[in-house]
Amino acid sequence: MNAMTYKGYTATIEYSSEDGCLVGHILGIKDLLGFHGDSVTEMKSAFEETVNDYLETCAKVGREPNKPYSGNLSLRIGPELHAKLAIQAKVKGKSINALVTDTLSRLTEAGA
Repeated sequence: MNAMTYKGYTATIEYSSEDGCLVGHILGIKDLLGFHGDSVTEMKSAFEETVNDYLETCAKVGREPNKPYSGNLSLRIGPELHAKLAIQAKVKGKSINALVTDTLSRLTEAGA
């Protein structure tokens, strides 16, 4: 699966053998937004147009557009791991949130 990003919104791009074209869907929002095209250039243009239209429509009707992600992540972990994270954070002079954020940032950058 391929993806592209524009104005903080990310879309996946897949080939539809049924339709004989590329199809994109915007991820991480409750509203369903899709687009299609026959080339990478068309997909990029259609994606940007879809995001811009979405933001303009929300503004016209006075509705806040869905944000791709809130920045809040609820996570359940075992008490032992929680204790180890708290100790590690204290040793490094950080909050648990900062320690986990730094670790996840390194993980996602390594995988990019």
